[in-house]
Amino acid sequence: MLVVVAPGQGSQSPGFLTPWLDVPGVRDRLEWLSAVAGIDLVAHGTESDADTIRDTAVAQPLIVGAGLVTLLSLFPHPAHAFSRIGAGAGHSVGEITAAVGSGVLSAEQAMVFVRERGKGMAAAAAITPTGMTAVLGGDPETVVAKATEHGLTPANMNGAGQIVVAGTLAQLEAFAADPPEGSRVRPLEVAGAFHTEHMAPAVATLSGYGRAITTHDPRIPLISNADGQIVHDGRDVLQRLVTQVSNPVRWDLCMDTMRDIGVTAVIEIPPAGTLTGLIKRALPGVETLALKTPDDLPAAWRMINEHGTESGLDNNPTWRMVVAPIKGTFRMAAATKAGDDLPVGAAIGTVETLRDTIPVVAPHGGTIVEWLLEDGDPVGPGQPIIRLHPLSQDSHA
Repeated sequence: MLVVVAPGQGSQSPGFLTPWLDVPGVRDRLEWLSAVAGIDLVAHGTESDADTIRDTAVAQPLIVGAGLVTLLSLFPHPAHAFSRIGAGAGHSVGEITAAVGSGVLSAEQAMVFVRERGKGMAAAAAITPTGMTAVLGGDPETVVAKATEHGLTPANMNGAGQIVVAGTLAQLEAFAADPPEGSRVRPLEVAGAFHTEHMAPAVATLSGYGRAITTHDPRIPLISNADGQIVHDGRDVLQRLVTQVSNPVRWDLCMDTMRDIGVTAVIEIPPAGTLTGLIKRALPGVETLALKTPDDLPAAWRMINEHGTESGLDNNPTWRMVVAPIKGTFRMAAATKAGDDLPVGAAIGTVETLRDTIPVVAPHGGTIVEWLLEDGDPVGPGQPIIRLHPLSQDSHA
């Protein structure tokens, strides 16, 4: 089982795209995405200094653009990716890259969205002096409790002994003077308190754009930052991208889901390194590769051949599969049988976990072809629950 992941803001470094410009087609694609984003991604990825590419309005389009052009080096024909990648995920802004890779958004839609995301988050950060601090080690519950005590938000629950807290600079200074027992704190060089309530103005802006963007359902299982669930509805993916801006990133739960679906290998696309470091610590035994330069491509192609598996999803199926969003116990909502019609958004049941009860719906509706589970059966994330044939009005949507 191969999972491909895309990193978030803070992973970029000066000149990281320079070696990629020698790969045929990369410069042309970067120049095209630059035109869409309204900034020079080629210059920022090769010549700009650390301060310049730290700017949120530059960093976010740069990271997504870099991921999109290098992903095509892994799979020169995009359709080939859908038959090899078992699941995809991205950390924070990297989730936009993952949405393109799974077929939810086009590259052009993603660059417009990330352009406005970066501008909106930069503007929100300018309202109040805020920041973020990494907490390394310590008991996670103790870290969260201490952060809450100082009015901070645990903005990135990264797992592997790393939590990033965020809030005003005054709150962060007080936290640094009173750190959680057994931990080390390290201020991060970011422009604001991302993934907190301080980003609410950006969410309002992106919500408007989100209503105008068309989507497709993912063609590979997409693991969500919000809760580690596998999302199989394109509109849900987009809504999660909007609300993600002011909500914590639960990368720890994403890695839990990778474990549950049987991941055996992970490739991190550029600017790579951060996520593979976390995965090595959290998922020992899983082969990882940080794709940093074209010299790493042969190793990546070898991993794809050895670990790649058919995802089983399609963009335009003659029938649709509804899958479990997370590991737990399936509870059927009502007694239905093959041949029954389910309306759009009909409740199919729930998945009960130790933490929560997650609803499962048929986002497109359809006629039941067959139930693949019974009430009370244990399920894993991405496990098929029911097979539906599109209703007549849905098949022409």
